[in-house]
Amino acid sequence: MAFDAFALILAMLALGLLFARLRVLPENSADVLNRIVLYICLPASVLTYVPRLRLDLSLAGLIVTPWLLALVAVLLVWGCTRLFGFSRKEHAALLMCVAFTNSSFIGYPMVRALLGDHALPYAVVYDQFGTFVMLSTLGLYLLARYSGDAPPTTRMVLARVAGFPPLWALLFALTLMPEQPPNWIASALKSLADAMLPLVMLAVGFSLQLRLSPAELKPLGVGLALKLVLIPLLAWPLSLALGLHGEMLKVNVLESSMPTMITAAALAITHRLAPRLSAAMVGYSILLSLLTLPAWAWVLERLA
Repeated sequence: MAFDAFALILAMLALGLLFARLRVLPENSADVLNRIVLYICLPASVLTYVPRLRLDLSLAGLIVTPWLLALVAVLLVWGCTRLFGFSRKEHAALLMCVAFTNSSFIGYPMVRALLGDHALPYAVVYDQFGTFVMLSTLGLYLLARYSGDAPPTTRMVLARVAGFPPLWALLFALTLMPEQPPNWIASALKSLADAMLPLVMLAVGFSLQLRLSPAELKPLGVGLALKLVLIPLLAWPLSLALGLHGEMLKVNVLESSMPTMITAAALAITHRLAPRLSAAMVGYSILLSLLTLPAWAWVLERLA
């Protein structure tokens, strides 16, 4: 499963890069593909896997982990900014790109590929109750703080949360969706969920930005080291301290190992917070994660 998934990832990345170079698709193709994933594939994944989940207090560790790691990321980025003299905008871009992980677009298919279908419900809990809520609250606050906008109101946060399609799918999955729906429904949802990986990687390849000025290489290197090495390394003892074990521990660490969240970087770019650095963090972290994620999965399999 993992080999097939990585072969598909590389093929779709290459096709995305090729299509962008040849200009055979419209310039907004990546945005359209991401919206298809957001409005169709992600909800289908939630409806497919969440009904199998047994809710209990042990899931609390999956929910609080992104918040605790984000707090650690804020402290680490602050320390690196003081140490290396990063600009205010570079500091803000690193906060958005290190604190927020791609636990859905990349996280779902990678958890499925590396750990199996049975692990995906835990990834949904990590993402929906942890990362997404955090982006809609802490993320908006950081953007307002460093871009000069007004701080987000409670109404703004609630409106953003309410307008997120996978959240509605999650509520339906937890309340009304049967664990074993009719075969034709289950098959359709599974097909839509399976389409997420190729569509996401095609969009990533199409929009991949790797060019950077020499002056921006230092914050990029620091951001990548924090995102792909140090944060996952800290996620392991944190998971143990939260009482996670077995498959939940593996998912918790692996989701914490995911590359930069595309949405968080896009928000940093639209607010003019070191846009080239933000784009490079997305591109390089995704490419490097094709090496680091299997490495973390290998370690987890032997030590977790």
